[in-house]
Amino acid sequence: MAQAPRATQPIDPVLVVIPTYNERDNLGPILRRLHASLPAVHALVVDDGSPDGTGELADRLAAEDDRIHVLHRTEKAGLGAAYVAGFRWGLVRDYHTIVEMDADGSHAPEDLPRILDALGDADLVLGSRYVPGGSVVNWPKRREILSRGAGLYSRLSLGVKIRDITAGFRAYRRAVLEKLPLDEIASHGYCFQIDLAWRALRAGFEVVEVPITFTEREIGVSKMSGSIIVEAMLRVGLWGAQHRCAQLRGLLRPGSAKPKPKP
Repeated sequence: MAQAPRATQPIDPVLVVIPTYNERDNLGPILRRLHASLPAVHALVVDDGSPDGTGELADRLAAEDDRIHVLHRTEKAGLGAAYVAGFRWGLVRDYHTIVEMDADGSHAPEDLPRILDALGDADLVLGSRYVPGGSVVNWPKRREILSRGAGLYSRLSLGVKIRDITAGFRAYRRAVLEKLPLDEIASHGYCFQIDLAWRALRAGFEVVEVPITFTEREIGVSKMSGSIIVEAMLRVGLWGAQHRCAQLRGLLRPGSAKPKPKP
């Protein structure tokens, strides 16, 4: 049976997955902003055993609001693992759209309606800092240079046109997450974002970008580390080399990230 056009496929209900580790001061405000912008969406807080009491606060908020849910994990296992756990939670409960969003306020919930609107023509929508209309606020110049450099490195290595492939504010149609091999995804940090976007493209899904304003966190400490950067460089370099080798062997159409159709 032919798949229905995207425009007729339901987007609601929507689940916003918010991983947390020591985000007690940020969690309440970001959830209030989210529901002020989109009252009907649900939020899943995935807490990795925060010692500052973030998980306990999330439980209290959930007890007061049936749109808020909490998934407790016993250890800090990385951003990618937290999101995969959140994706599985949402897929079991039949949400049609699952969103990634940070708890620290860098992703403005006020931008989410435009991201969801773009799902009418796409399977995965990235909130992009680096397309026309996108911007970053209060970021140290070195962080912006690093971010832009990672994007350029990924584009050149993987042969994709996405301007902000490391973007962590994004919305997936459930069909994308159902098809991707979540058990195989071992990437952490922003490499996780590259990994999923790359897999979605290779699986033939339509990926688009819409502009957002990214604002540096005002409270708390960034989770970025040198190990996350090294992981991304090594993994993306390997994926790119494998992709180029496959092209040379004729397994892929020239200039495409999509596998050749089987005869």
